[in-house]
Amino acid sequence: MFAELFENVRQKTPLIHCITNYVTVNDCANMLLACGGSPIMADDPEDAVEITAICGGLNINIGTLNRRTIPAMLAAGKRANELGHPVVLDPVGAGASTLRTETAVRLLKEVKLAVIRGNISEIKTLALGSGTTKGVDADVADRVTEENLGGAVTFAKVFARRAGAVVAITGAIDLVTDGERTFCIRNGRPEMASITGTGCQLSALTAAFVTANPDRPLEAAAAAMCAMGLCGEIAYKRMTGLDGNSSYRNYIIDAMYRLTPAALEEGANYEMR
Repeated sequence: MFAELFENVRQKTPLIHCITNYVTVNDCANMLLACGGSPIMADDPEDAVEITAICGGLNINIGTLNRRTIPAMLAAGKRANELGHPVVLDPVGAGASTLRTETAVRLLKEVKLAVIRGNISEIKTLALGSGTTKGVDADVADRVTEENLGGAVTFAKVFARRAGAVVAITGAIDLVTDGERTFCIRNGRPEMASITGTGCQLSALTAAFVTANPDRPLEAAAAAMCAMGLCGEIAYKRMTGLDGNSSYRNYIIDAMYRLTPAALEEGANYEMR
C-alpha cells in the first residue's frame, strides 16, 4: 500500500506551496525535493493566492507567525479550497501564545483542512480552543505512551471527526486517524527531537503525499509519517563518533532522497486501531 502511495509522489512531482516558518524553510524545500515533490514559498498576501492557484497542495505552518502572513495563510487556504487542493496545517506552538492559538483556531474554522499535523499538546490546544467540551480532550496526557495509547487514540478520533480532517499526532508513537481508522506508528528515533524542523519537514512531506494521493488522505498521511520516521532510523545508522545533530539533519534528507517505495513498504512499522 505505502509503496504505491510513495510511487505516486515520485511520478507526479506535486508542486507544494509552503507558507512556513523562516527557521526551517530551506529544510522543508529540500525535503520536498528529496521525496520527489517540488517546493515553492510565498507568504506575501499579494503573492500567496496566485501562487496557490498554480500548485497542487498547500502547507501552512505557523512557526514564525506575524500579522503580515496571517492574511496570506487565510487567503491561500480559501483559494486552495476553491480549487479542491488539499491543505495541511501545522499549528506550531499553538497554546504558547494568544496569537498562535487564535490564528490556528481561525484557520481550523475558516479553511477546509485535509490534514492537521502537530504534537499532542498542539492538537489538544486546537481541540479545546475550538469550543469543544471537556472530557477526553482534557484527560489525554501530553505524551503518547503505550500505557495511555488507547485514550490518545480515542481523543484523536473524536477530534478528527469534529474537525472533518485527518489528524496526525507526532511523538514517541505517532497517530494518524480520520476518525474511524487509526494508524499507530512506531518508526523514528528519539534523536530526531535534537534537530530543529523535523516536524516542519514532515508537514511539507505530508502535503506532498496527500496531494499525490488525493483520494486517500489517511493512508497518504500515514505513509509520510512512516517515511519520515524510517529515514530517521536509516540516518542514525550512518552516524559516526564525529557526527552531531547537523550531520544527522542532512543524513535524514539524504535518506529520503535514497528511499525507495519498496523500502518504505518493508520498513513501515505500524498497527491499526
